[in-house]
Amino acid sequence: MTRGDDKFAEFVHSASPKLLHAAYLLTGDRHRAEDAVQTALTRTYAAWARVRHSDAYAYTRKVLANHVIDQWRRPLREYVTEEPPDLPANGDVSREVTQNVWLMEMLSGLTGRERAVVVLRHYFDLPEAEVARELKVTLGTVKRTNHRALAKLRVLVTPEPVSRKNVGELS
Repeated sequence: MTRGDDKFAEFVHSASPKLLHAAYLLTGDRHRAEDAVQTALTRTYAAWARVRHSDAYAYTRKVLANHVIDQWRRPLREYVTEEPPDLPANGDVSREVTQNVWLMEMLSGLTGRERAVVVLRHYFDLPEAEVARELKVTLGTVKRTNHRALAKLRVLVTPEPVSRKNVGELS
């Protein structure tokens, strides 16, 4: 391995977990998220000589978001095989699964653009101007989309108040 390859390997090791989580939030599917991260890292490696001295993580994040958005525009057809792949056996992950299911349920109520804005703005903690640049939309669009998405999420998360009529129905 050359010196640049060593640096790229370090970058992949440090950036992959957060990129994978973000890709999962964007796609809603673990396998598509893994594929999206691999594609983003492959494209980053192809441009490594150019991006390694600047912010490689920002470049990879942008490639990842653009790749996922392109897949929304041109969905990939998948072909079912007879045997599913083996899943890694970890310890008890019920709490993590429950949280992920809840989060994905909440995010599934958003449009693709709303989901992308929320993930970039709140998961990656990017300023609105940078989200606008990465998604190639105006700053006003990011602000409006974020406002609407958060309003939708608030409605989904806020429990419905129990009225006397509802209590009578429960008994």
